[in-house]
Parts: sequence; C-alpha cells; structure tokens
Amino acid sequence: MATGEPSGDTSASRAGLTLFDLTGKVAAVIGGTGVLGGAVCHGLGGAGAAVAVMGRSRERADERVAALEAEGIRAAGVVLDASDRASVEQARLEVEARLGPADILVNAAGINSSTPFFEIDLEEWHRILDTNLSSVFIACQVFGRAMADRGEGGTIINFSSASSEIPLSRVPIYSVSKAGVNNLTRYLARELAPYRIRVNAILPGFFPAEQNRALLDESRVESILRHTPAARLGKPDELVGTILWLASERASGFVTGALIRVDGGFSAMTI
Repeated sequence: MATGEPSGDTSASRAGLTLFDLTGKVAAVIGGTGVLGGAVCHGLGGAGAAVAVMGRSRERADERVAALEAEGIRAAGVVLDASDRASVEQARLEVEARLGPADILVNAAGINSSTPFFEIDLEEWHRILDTNLSSVFIACQVFGRAMADRGEGGTIINFSSASSEIPLSRVPIYSVSKAGVNNLTRYLARELAPYRIRVNAILPGFFPAEQNRALLDESRVESILRHTPAARLGKPDELVGTILWLASERASGFVTGALIRVDGGFSAMTI
C-alpha cells in the first residue's frame, strides 16, 4: 500500500461508524404515525434505538410498527392524545412498560389550516395551538421530568417549521404555534441543562405531508420553489440525518438550544 493511501480501517473511520449508534436507547416519537414522523421512526430504529410509535390512530400505529419490525427494529405502538396531559402520562407509562424509559423524545405531531384570517374562530385557533404547541409543552414536562428523575440525561427534539421565523401567507395559526415551539425549545435548553437533558428543534422547509397536502396546490408549489434555492420540495428521509445527529450524545453532546434548518435554503432567500 502506498504511503498516505487510506486503509479503510483507521480509528477515525471506526469512530464514524459508532458516532450515530443509538443501540440500547429508547426513542418516543409523538406523531410517529405521520409521514415525517414515520421517517424519523425508521431512522432512529435503523441506528439501533427501540422506537415507540405514538399517535391518535391505533391502526396507523400498528402499521408503522409492523413495517419497523420487518426491518428488525424493536418497536411498540402507543395511542395518545398529545394535547391531553393524562393521556400523555399514561402513554409514557406504556412506553416504559413495553420498551423501557425513553432516552429520546421527538415531538413531531402537527396540524395546519388555510382558513382566511377574518374567518378564524377561537375553536380553530385553540385546536391548532393545542396540537402544535401545547402538546410539545406537555410532552416535555412529562417525559422531561421522567428523564430528570432517572438522572441519566436525555435528548428532546421538537419539530418547528421554516414558517416559525418567516410567517407564511395562508397559515397564520400554524406560524404562530411554531414560533412558540422555537421559544419553548430555547427556554428548556437552559432549564433542563442541569439534568443533562439537551433540547433542540428542527425547522423543516416544505415536505409533502398530511398536514399541508391540501395547501400545496400548483400555484403554491411554484411560489415555494421560486423561493427555495434547492428548487424542489424535501423528501422525508432528508430529515433523518439531522435527527440522528441531534439524538446522539456522541455526535452533538455540546448542542442544545439550537434551531436547525432543513429547508433547501428557503430561509436564506430574500429577493
């Protein structure tokens, strides 16, 4: 072998293989029955974590668990109402009983609406805020307290949105709710640091999913693509690398309170 030629077996390359290894960890993914949350479940499971697929639908949770188990991933479906504290408390106990205490919490649940501003009523306002923001608050309290009491640290990853920093037309409540997720994430990074719990948020750009499919008509997509340097919509799997980085203590142990954009450059575009 010539001097300086990579051997393929350096200590650095071996370290790279284990940098994102989550073997022995338990990940609770609220919203794991959705398109983006489902990709997260497969990504975390593929890295070695046991995965709790959490959502409102038993049927969809069971379907996701079956797909994960077909890949050799240990998984369990847990039904909950993420905006109801008692439901989240019960779900945490079920996760612990079936898989063990959660080391990783991902808050990926979300809904949207395109109701014109003057037609929005308080019922719709609270429904979206409860699902997108109050659920994050509740889950961080419930699972965060359990992590703190165990004394072994943990990581929380909240789903925000590119619209949290640049309010988008047609989705005012959604943008407000995600701005709240950003603020809560940064507050909790400070509040939970003494317990060795890291709290970060991922800010996806435009990824086709249930919550925005009705909004992505042809003219809307054309406008989005003009404002996105990557000139395309995102693919769910393209969120996985960022999630694994944030979930791994080895890879991102000094990262907390961060808002990580995965948006094809959307937030970098001005005129």
